[in-house]
Amino acid sequence: MDVQPPITSEEARARLVAALREHALVIGEVTLTSGAVAQYLVDVRRAILLREGFLSCGELVAEQARALDATAVGGMTMGADPIACSALAAGADVKAFFVRKEQKQHGLARRIEGPVLDPDDRLLIVEDVVTTGGSTIRAIEAVRAEGHELVGVVAICDRLAGGAEAIKAEAGVPYVALTTIDEIYPERPDR
Repeated sequence: MDVQPPITSEEARARLVAALREHALVIGEVTLTSGAVAQYLVDVRRAILLREGFLSCGELVAEQARALDATAVGGMTMGADPIACSALAAGADVKAFFVRKEQKQHGLARRIEGPVLDPDDRLLIVEDVVTTGGSTIRAIEAVRAEGHELVGVVAICDRLAGGAEAIKAEAGVPYVALTTIDEIYPERPDR
């Protein structure tokens, strides 16, 4: 296995933007999670589940986790899963967790999966794409309902459609978008 030397934040960000442009941008009519119809989609997983995107994402999220003194990184399952794992792979000294849409009705009947989160853990919520902020807010509500401290929210791509403002109003903690749709698809029709 070939090991790459550490990259700078600027290099990681440039590589992430390039990976998102090349692999994640889908142009054509789609229905978003919110139910809205759009003329494009940013499917972040298509980029960050490839080596270059995964490494870049991990470096940037790990950096944010360190800056916020987070001890756990995660969010709504599917969107947050590869992001939290990339932070672990990049050396973030955190636990990864995933929030289910609903509490499991069998087994341990948990809504938050992963290692046990301690009362003093400091959680960083991560999201692949923010449009309205709905799924991020649901993840925030779930971790707070279990008494956990939230220290910040990191989105891989912000569609600049009001979600950041909704998240900031709900969370009351720092919100960081690693990229925006302006960088991924600057010639988009809804600009």
